[in-house]
Amino acid sequence: MTDDRIQEVLRGVESGELSVEAASERLSHLPFVDTEHARVDTHRAIRQGIPEVIFGLGKTAQQIAEITEVLKSEGQDVLVTRVEQDVAAAVQSMVGPGHYDPLSRLLHYGAAEPAIVGKGKVVVVCAGTADLPVATEAAGVAHRFGNEVELLKDVGVAGIHRLLASEEVLRQGRVLIVVAGMEGALPSVVGGMVDKPVIAVPTSVGYGVAMNGLAALMGMLTSCASNVTVVNIDNGFGAAYAATLINRL
Repeated sequence: MTDDRIQEVLRGVESGELSVEAASERLSHLPFVDTEHARVDTHRAIRQGIPEVIFGLGKTAQQIAEITEVLKSEGQDVLVTRVEQDVAAAVQSMVGPGHYDPLSRLLHYGAAEPAIVGKGKVVVVCAGTADLPVATEAAGVAHRFGNEVELLKDVGVAGIHRLLASEEVLRQGRVLIVVAGMEGALPSVVGGMVDKPVIAVPTSVGYGVAMNGLAALMGMLTSCASNVTVVNIDNGFGAAYAATLINRL
């Protein structure tokens, strides 16, 4: 259920095209719908401006399909994150093709191109090619949430001239998401170049004492750039969600 759907129902009652009883039936699913495996939050788009997103990791194809069908029946676009290719294929066999990207592991049902509602551009900056799964998740989610998005690839601090060559792109961003593993230095550099919010995403990429992203996380949390804030390790989705809310202000 979305604001648009509620207004459509209320306008139907106002015009006489819809009875009070029929309107009540349409609104009866608020605020959630129970399925065999889940209690689906159909009210989230009204409360938070963004519909419920399905976290695919750990769910079976059947469970994902159930939730997807409920959200689709409520007239909502459906976004599934962290869904592996074989699971996505199984969901598609049950629900329909949708759109699946194996790199970001995002499965989407809805309009091919979302309406742009963000006030500016979200720039996603990716340190290395190994960080692309997280960076493309952030870029894909931000795009599906109605933002204009630009992705800068392979501009880590080991060859900082690659980043400096894109300074104009960085400055065009209203919000920046910076994805990096290893020691996690890139967000501090970007933060020192722009006057916009920088959301840092540590990745689990790195050798030995990188500790599956913990070193990058701690480095980003202790950044000397005051405009840098940090989400959890590999959490491209959370960064895109926060960036979307900032970009709508």
